[in-house]
Amino acid sequence: MGENLPGGTSGIGDDETLRLLSMVERTLTSRIDDALRAQGSGIDQWRILSLLAECGGQPMTAVAEHAMLLAPKLSKLVDRMVAANLVLRRPDVEDRRRVLVAATERGRAALAEWDVAVVAVQEELRAALGGEVVQLTELLRRVHAGLGSAVVAD
Repeated sequence: MGENLPGGTSGIGDDETLRLLSMVERTLTSRIDDALRAQGSGIDQWRILSLLAECGGQPMTAVAEHAMLLAPKLSKLVDRMVAANLVLRRPDVEDRRRVLVAATERGRAALAEWDVAVVAVQEELRAALGGEVVQLTELLRRVHAGLGSAVVAD
């Protein structure tokens, strides 16, 4: 870390850092999406079901933030997932005005298959990082927290 790049910069905090972060994100997202498409899914469905399986029923705002989707795209995707019996909508028992999205048994079974498809990509990342996965995760958490709330991409 701290090696000088052409032009005498260390690469920290300059355009190269941002470019590298973008390249890694795009590469990993593409590989995960390819693995999931082979299973008849996509990264957005996987992210949604991962959240719901881990945290139970969630309001659409929480699902949108986790999946990094804008409300209109999320709504259409959740409609398709409801039609496929992967998720269901139900009223929040604490606030009847609010609707929660929850994983169905079929959704949990699909997620288990999709998780298997993603393992190879996760292993590639672990292999590239060696023993530094935990450190990278902590650094990314700090950067995310330091930059404030997430901006939804799609």
